[in-house]
Amino acid sequence: MNIIFVGKFRGKPLRYHLNASRPLITFIVIISLFGGSIASAGYWYGKKSVAVHEFAELEQNLSEQKVLINEARRSAESELDAVAARLGKMQANVIRLNALGQRLVKVAKLDSKEFNFKNNPSYGGPSENDSVASVDFANIMADLDKQLSSREEQLGVLEEVIMNRQLRSESKPRGRPIVKGWTSSYYGKRTDPFTGKLAMHKGMDFAGKEGSEIIAVASGVVTWAGERYGYGQLVEINHGNGYTTRYGHNAEILVEVGDSVEKGQTISLMGSTGRSTGPHVHFEVLKNDRQVNPSHYVALQ
Repeated sequence: MNIIFVGKFRGKPLRYHLNASRPLITFIVIISLFGGSIASAGYWYGKKSVAVHEFAELEQNLSEQKVLINEARRSAESELDAVAARLGKMQANVIRLNALGQRLVKVAKLDSKEFNFKNNPSYGGPSENDSVASVDFANIMADLDKQLSSREEQLGVLEEVIMNRQLRSESKPRGRPIVKGWTSSYYGKRTDPFTGKLAMHKGMDFAGKEGSEIIAVASGVVTWAGERYGYGQLVEINHGNGYTTRYGHNAEILVEVGDSVEKGQTISLMGSTGRSTGPHVHFEVLKNDRQVNPSHYVALQ
């Protein structure tokens, strides 16, 4: 009996001859060979299935890691955006406060070298720990924000004080009540042009062209605007702090009682109403309801 195994053994089929005297042994060998082939195929298939399963599990883990990485990246970007926005706001506050400081220095006429808002503050000192990882940026930003808020409040108070001081300065009479013209009479005793007798002149006279502008020498509120004996058409302005100014002999009054006027504002036109010999403005300065020499205030600019 011949058994032929077809395969690639040295490129030829394998022929096996069975003798009649060894059938049992031959059968056992055949069964063993067949079983071994099946076992090898099963082992190979099982090993391949395990590898495929492990590969699929690895791909799943990689996908999960990618998701975690993307979430971490988005979280980091969001935190960086929040930090950048906060820093941008704080920088804007610094710029605004520096501009305010420069304006206050200019208004108050302070020493710009001593109060320099253009350069960064000077500071320094040794560090106990230079490790970047140990720095708490949140606390640093919070502390800086508090400092900026405190500085803003202090500058606001300083601005109010300076503005009030400036307002008081603008309320103090200074300068001439005319735009064009000349001084025709001073404060003090003089010969009265109507009686020829020595009399006290409690103001200064500024002559000019009929209809020329009369201006307020300080900011204030109009308390009189109309005819008054001896003054003709009179404008009286209360400036606060005990100061009052009067502008007499006007041809026309351009303001009314209760009006708020500013320094340099035109309040009337020059005339010769009342007890007057020609176009001029009779200018008086009163301190606590008493006429004082206007020349000192006229000289101020």
